[in-house]
Amino acid sequence: MNFTLCHLDDHLLIVNKPAGLLSVPGRGPDKADCVAARVQAVYSDALVVHRLDMATSGLLLFARGLDMQRALSRLFETRQVHKEYLADVAGELPEQGSIDLPLIADWPNRPRQQVDWTHGKPSLTHYQRLSYDPVQDISRVLLLPVTGRSHQLRVHLSAIGHPILGDIFYDGRPATRLHLHASRLSLPHPVTSEGLEVQSPADF
Repeated sequence: MNFTLCHLDDHLLIVNKPAGLLSVPGRGPDKADCVAARVQAVYSDALVVHRLDMATSGLLLFARGLDMQRALSRLFETRQVHKEYLADVAGELPEQGSIDLPLIADWPNRPRQQVDWTHGKPSLTHYQRLSYDPVQDISRVLLLPVTGRSHQLRVHLSAIGHPILGDIFYDGRPATRLHLHASRLSLPHPVTSEGLEVQSPADF
């Protein structure tokens, strides 16, 4: 199977993506291996609904069939899908706060993104500090993105002076991997309307 299945029913499935694996195929045969291909090898009707950065681990939702893909996409569009992330960041972050900085692609340096007050798209992240290690000067943080821009959490944390550990694009401290994990996914089930919640602990 080559992936960890966290939830499965007739309409959708949720898997735990390891860090370092693409969500969907990239360009070229050397980038064909991805979570989507592995899932579809077992569940042929599985379709992508959202993505995680290659370096980010955690919960990834798939629809089973086109109708369900449309239904789940609508839930994302209307912000009924709630995602939580765990991260380790440099420095002592305030206990809680919000980062409201517009983002746009840094085209000469893709896939990097950047803050751009003129052309950037509105991007909002709430955060809560869970713990602080004064010896290593590292904060464990719960991140609650309101919008879902590419690299949003990584750019936002770096922009306020607390880059995520292991972030090679945004000056994070060296680490064996990016310390960013999609730890919780909750949504109303598109068929039953009952609340569906799945959690996954971080492995860093």
